[in-house]
Amino acid sequence: MEIVIANKSHSIYAEVICNTIADAAQVRGTGIAKRKPEYIITKMENGNAVIALEGDKFAGFCYIEQWSHGKFVANSGLIVHPDFRNMGLAKKIKKRIFEHSRDKYPNAKVFSITTGLAVMKMNSDLGYKPVTFSELTEDQSFWNGCQTCKNFDVLTRTEQKMCLCTGMLYDPSKEVKKTHQHNYDKKVWTRLKNIKQSMFLKKDKKNE
Repeated sequence: MEIVIANKSHSIYAEVICNTIADAAQVRGTGIAKRKPEYIITKMENGNAVIALEGDKFAGFCYIEQWSHGKFVANSGLIVHPDFRNMGLAKKIKKRIFEHSRDKYPNAKVFSITTGLAVMKMNSDLGYKPVTFSELTEDQSFWNGCQTCKNFDVLTRTEQKMCLCTGMLYDPSKEVKKTHQHNYDKKVWTRLKNIKQSMFLKKDKKNE
């Protein structure tokens, strides 16, 4: 297994990447913004993605997005092919794209919005902190990218202040040396996720 910075030669995997993301969204029943192959290829050509391969077989992927003139970057589209799940690959890809982001955009704040508990844990291990949406990029083009998510109406109703996703941020200006492993409490994150779903999904049913 190799995890490398993607380039133009990897464009042949764009279709399967998009299909894998779409299939994962359907299985989870949670919001994942859809992406087109052309968009994925652009990320590869610009050196803003990493891809995991087992020989010639696609195993996983993640890419970088820039916002607010490079003040913010996000590691998006993290996906692992079903044949390679439950092997710790997602964590390795997440670590590689995070390191690549820090090397390429050393002064940028790295952020994430997600409903996935596994992603929250990986973010926490890398030094991300939970934040309100107001601390994330104000670049409207980022939030417009949520339009293909099934929960976009929640984001709209709250005027982009809250959604089922949790916002997390890594601020390099506040980086401190780790003296111990940051504790991740799955029960706390699960409770937070359940509270959000209860709040917003009940509202949806009332409006039906």
